[in-house]
Amino acid sequence: MTPFTRIFTAQPDDIDELGHVNNAVWVRWIQDMATAHWQAVAAPEHIAAYFWVVTRHEIDYRGNIAAGESVTARTWIESEPKGAQFDRRVDFVDAAGKVIVRANTTWAMIDKATGRLVRVRPEVSAPFMGPDPR
Repeated sequence: MTPFTRIFTAQPDDIDELGHVNNAVWVRWIQDMATAHWQAVAAPEHIAAYFWVVTRHEIDYRGNIAAGESVTARTWIESEPKGAQFDRRVDFVDAAGKVIVRANTTWAMIDKATGRLVRVRPEVSAPFMGPDPR
């Protein structure tokens, strides 16, 4: 499976006192990737019925970018859901092709009608599944 990709360009407000993208911005971009991937790939009836909440972020920071620089973010799901949860991978690659931020995040699916956790059924997860594209 080809990962879902999106380009992010660091804006002046994204930059911290060290002169590069603040860690909180990377977390926002991770969430933006998950939301955009869901909106782009999920069936309309699934988008209408469910939403996702993050339960865990594990992030490795191996580099950074400054204002005006861009990264290509890629996200994919490489393993089957476990009950209401599944893990999402997100890599941010700089202009030289180096992964500078790598995240594994865990998301739980919520039924919009009940507000309760619901098991991720195969028809919901199937469009997102694929091998590690690295």
